[in-house]
Amino acid sequence: QVQLEESGGGLVQAGGSLRLSCTPSGRIFSSHVLNWFRQAPGKEREFVAAIRWSNGLTYYGDSVRGRFTISKDAAGNSVHLQMNGLKPEDTAIYYCARTTTPGTVEPGRTSWGQGTQVTVSS
Repeated sequence: QVQLEESGGGLVQAGGSLRLSCTPSGRIFSSHVLNWFRQAPGKEREFVAAIRWSNGLTYYGDSVRGRFTISKDAAGNSVHLQMNGLKPEDTAIYYCARTTTPGTVEPGRTSWGQGTQVTVSS
């Protein structure tokens, strides 16, 4: 089993930047993918970005491509989401999740963090 701890959320003005981090405790295997999803009040969960643990290959949702960057730190201990050019519509709770397929929630097999709030003011 793995636990995922998110950090780095907060309040920022439109156009600003935030950096989220996800630190797993427990085993992350080469077959795993670490993802960021988000959910705003009254809206469905949305895929944001993902990175393959084995080779660092990255994937992005259409709404964030070109503004957000997902990366793994050099020590391989954490995954980061650099968010630039933030918009009010980026306001949501951001969740880190471990899957085996990028952007795909696998019932009974996906591990979730507790989430971190990101609020972008206009």
